[in-house]
Amino acid sequence: MTLNKARELVAVQASLGGGYNRNGVRLILGEVGREHGQAAVDGLIREFDLQGVFGITPGSDFSQFGR
Repeated sequence: MTLNKARELVAVQASLGGGYNRNGVRLILGEVGREHGQAAVDGLIREFDLQGVFGITPGSDFSQFGR
């Protein structure tokens, strides 16, 4: 998945802001982490304020999601 596609998907999930959407974001972040590394994951978390929306903090490991 490209980072631009990940941004599009995370933007939709963050705008909806429910529990199922939080799990969707975790799946997306897991894939981003595997393909682009933790720095890319942390960048998305900060860019979309996922800490405020879902309580997801930079440095969180999402490698177990989506496998």
